[in-house]
Amino acid sequence: MGSLRAAYILLTFALSSLVVIPYQTFALHFKTLGYKNIPERYQRFLSRLFGIRVTVIGKPVQDRGVLMVSNHTSYLDILALGGIARVSFVAKSEVAKWPLFGTFARLQRTVFVERQRRSQTGVSRDQIRERLLEGDALVLFPEGTSNDGNRVLPFKSALMGAAESQIGTDAQGKPVYVPVQPVSISYVGVHGMPMGRENRPLYAWYGDMELVDHLWEGLKTGPVDVLIEFHEPMTVDVAGGRKNLARIVEEKIRHGQAMGLAGLAGRKPVIPAPTAALKAQAAE
Repeated sequence: MGSLRAAYILLTFALSSLVVIPYQTFALHFKTLGYKNIPERYQRFLSRLFGIRVTVIGKPVQDRGVLMVSNHTSYLDILALGGIARVSFVAKSEVAKWPLFGTFARLQRTVFVERQRRSQTGVSRDQIRERLLEGDALVLFPEGTSNDGNRVLPFKSALMGAAESQIGTDAQGKPVYVPVQPVSISYVGVHGMPMGRENRPLYAWYGDMELVDHLWEGLKTGPVDVLIEFHEPMTVDVAGGRKNLARIVEEKIRHGQAMGLAGLAGRKPVIPAPTAALKAQAAE
């Protein structure tokens, strides 16, 4: 039964992609036909098809440019997030070369970055900044890789330098910076039952797992419940510098995932305000 379900899902996915890819290619090329909304609608369809049942806490920023910063567990994160908000992603350059998945990434206007070449960090930061100034919502996975879904890896905050970008001034002439919205993703259930640590690798994709084999086993297993919490956005000036901002964002995401896995989602973390010493250190 599980194999039949997986085969049906993959066949439907393949047939639907034959329609969506040329349609979005045309729409994106001519900047028409709602090219910014097509990916969200298609990923919402794929989420239902794949059996990704998403519970949302909080609201995603959609009315202005925002850098969403999230933990990363699986390729399913893309469908789960992309199906509930109009977003594009920041991904490593290798993704652009992946068969089919690279095509979908390009059609969703993904920003591809060279994470292995430090000399390209400034270029990547500027690309992100330009998209934010255009009013886009970009999702950044600062862990640099996916993980087992039971924890959050330490953040690599270099690309968060885009958060230091000034996007205007307020009525008093003070600079206004790009908002940064922390997002916590937790894989919490399978077939409507609480998911234990032993089942999470069926959906968490990490290490040397083969993508096709992993996807097949996950589809055979059945529907998965994903909890996504959108925390309150903040800016670099309020946080007291980029380093402080990265620290606070990481702690919020880590706390949000921990509470989600424990069935206590929505409880607010207690994060100390940056001290004068920390602000001075972040400004260096």
